[in-house]
Amino acid sequence: MKLTIKQPILMEHLNYVIRGISNKNLIPILNCIKFDLTTDGLYLMSTDNEIAIKTFIDKKDIESIDTTGSMVVSGRYIYEIVRKLPNEFIYIEEVVDSKLSIMTTNSSFQLNCNNVSEFPDLELEDNKTPIVMNQKLFKSIINQTIFATSNQESRPILTGINFHIEGNNLQCIATDSYRLAKKTIVIENPMTNIIDIVIPTKNISELIKLLNEDEDKMELHIFSNKIIFKFNDIIMMSRLINGTYPDTSKLIPETFEIELKVNLSEFYNAIDRASLLTNEADKNTIKLESNGNDITVSSNIPEIGNVVEKVMVDNKSNKDIKIAFSSKYMMDALKAFGSMEVELLFNSEIKPIILKNPEQNDLIQLILPIRTY
Repeated sequence: MKLTIKQPILMEHLNYVIRGISNKNLIPILNCIKFDLTTDGLYLMSTDNEIAIKTFIDKKDIESIDTTGSMVVSGRYIYEIVRKLPNEFIYIEEVVDSKLSIMTTNSSFQLNCNNVSEFPDLELEDNKTPIVMNQKLFKSIINQTIFATSNQESRPILTGINFHIEGNNLQCIATDSYRLAKKTIVIENPMTNIIDIVIPTKNISELIKLLNEDEDKMELHIFSNKIIFKFNDIIMMSRLINGTYPDTSKLIPETFEIELKVNLSEFYNAIDRASLLTNEADKNTIKLESNGNDITVSSNIPEIGNVVEKVMVDNKSNKDIKIAFSSKYMMDALKAFGSMEVELLFNSEIKPIILKNPEQNDLIQLILPIRTY
């Protein structure tokens, strides 16, 4: 293979596929990037067997294609070489003895190539009925839920995000058993079968780094053991987590004894300041006490001091509550909302705290209280 290409164009696509390589992989071929040059353009591919990424550079963005062919080369080394080259044409050619020559006007590198036949078949096929949505919406759904996933490998199923689809109703759910985030949207094309899958958090974190903030469409192709995302000139595959996600539908009450509506920014800032006098050993615990249309947020570290914050609320229930919770969990939940106000819903000091947008019911956050009272 032999081609000439501008450094920024190649670098843009190397930035995509480098995310498919794991530093911890002990299998040499899985630390490589495959270059496949055809008359249509250049395909770049990478995989660590958990995720796979394939991207395409059209021939119109390549200065010249002299000889087509395929080669596999160390991902980290070619990434760093191209990253540090100047913004000019790069001449790439496979030379004798399975070596790759990378040249510019003043620089010359040679990298040893791996056996192309050893590179895994990525199996990036299409599903006949993909889910279609815009990238901005998908990114928003993930950002509103992903923080609630678990990082404890003792319960692998909770280390991913659950996508549950019935008809045209999609629920995105994440929980670590101490908190829960649930986002519901209506998709354009209804599914004939019920879909219930769990995508690993680490894989979906890499995906959203590749998405843009525009209304550009993306496709989700779901299979029994993997999901394939297609957008722009990129294809990304993620393995799914095996197992049954816990039924969370009964965790969220339908009625509440106490309903408080509060300005989100004011409440968040009060929690943020109160969190200054908390520590991880005590689960970043702060206390909330309501009194009519006032709430008091407080915390203390005995050897350091204490803090008390007051916030005005709209108390719809004429009942009061004393409850304690993790300031970190509360702040994470509040950041997921884009509204001016948020509803805090309670049933008792030992039952879950529910957060909702007063204007919409598509996002629900749940936090378990901490027993201190």
